[in-house]
Amino acid sequence: MLSLKEHQQVAALLYNTMDFNVKKLATGAGLFFTRAVQFTEEKLGQAERTELDAHFENLMSRADCTKNWTEKIYKQTEYLLQPNPIDHTGARIEEFLYEKLDMKAPSRVTNAELLGQYMEEAAKEFGPGTPYGSTLMKVGDCERRLGAVEREFIHTSAISFLTPLRNFLEGDWRTISRERRLLENLRLDLDACKTRVKRAKAAEAKAAVAPDFQETRPRNYVLSASASALWTEEVEKAEQDLRLAQTEFDRQAEVTRLLLEGISSTHVNHLRCLHEFVEAQAAYYKQGHLLMMELQKELGRLPNAFALNSNHSAVAPAAASEDVISPVETETLKIEEVQAPATGTRKAKVLYDYDAADSSELSLLADELITVYTVPGMDSDWLVGEKGNQKGKVPVTYLELLS
Repeated sequence: MLSLKEHQQVAALLYNTMDFNVKKLATGAGLFFTRAVQFTEEKLGQAERTELDAHFENLMSRADCTKNWTEKIYKQTEYLLQPNPIDHTGARIEEFLYEKLDMKAPSRVTNAELLGQYMEEAAKEFGPGTPYGSTLMKVGDCERRLGAVEREFIHTSAISFLTPLRNFLEGDWRTISRERRLLENLRLDLDACKTRVKRAKAAEAKAAVAPDFQETRPRNYVLSASASALWTEEVEKAEQDLRLAQTEFDRQAEVTRLLLEGISSTHVNHLRCLHEFVEAQAAYYKQGHLLMMELQKELGRLPNAFALNSNHSAVAPAAASEDVISPVETETLKIEEVQAPATGTRKAKVLYDYDAADSSELSLLADELITVYTVPGMDSDWLVGEKGNQKGKVPVTYLELLS
């Protein structure tokens, strides 16, 4: 149990704390009211306002523009990498929790990987040996690989592009905003000091013309002091406060100006990150294109029951109709008979390994150089390639044309 004296000490401490909080609240409310009156007078043109130079205004406008567009680009990039809003919100919450716990967030399965998993499980149920089951197995494997490529793209983009944008919004921009608010408060203080000096000088001039000891003299001054002398002292004090406010304002304006000029460095950094994002996106789409081309080739080798049924059902109408003109079969391209043209051959660098699907194609190894050319009637996605005494069709997407 506390003694009476200890109770009194606790009560006194609580009273002093409450009194301090009330005084602080009252001071804040008074300052807010004063600011509101000052803003209103500025809007009505009844109060003086310190204007910043045009260069400073341009810097602030550029900073605001940078912040607004960076925020929009950041959010839209997040939606691009995580299209589903529900998944997006859940992912952000999960990342936030792991970040607060100082733990690495586990990699999430992409929609393509999940689709591939379902297709492979369905293929096992339907039978991998059936046309539908074997096709599901191939497509499912490709979807899983596409999902892995997508996950790598999301991870790379988050590190190289999203993180710098978020660091700017949550770091540099908050610092700039804080310093700008402080500059605005100092500007209001400076304008208030200017108004005080202006009013004091007006009162001093009025007192010098017709001094009035009954109204203009404060009670705590000596009765024999003149009103003009009192207002002269007030003017000197107001001018001293004005000089101090001007110094603080100029110092804060310089700090804010340096931060705003740093926006140029931010643009340079974001430009580099943008190039990295484009490279990651180009690699993602390129790998996806190659995977789909490989899938198409593999599906072409599988038995297609749907195509067989369609061809079989189309025989009867074709045979029954005597007036239908049978199409002329196009002559297949015989690679061994193709001759390189006198002009039009080019050198090409092989980007990826390629295994020939049949005798008409040419197998390739990454980084080797071959000679390529085209012949009339050939598919635009293919070229004829030669290396040594070997010749065959090669896919254009696997090559980098040099000359």
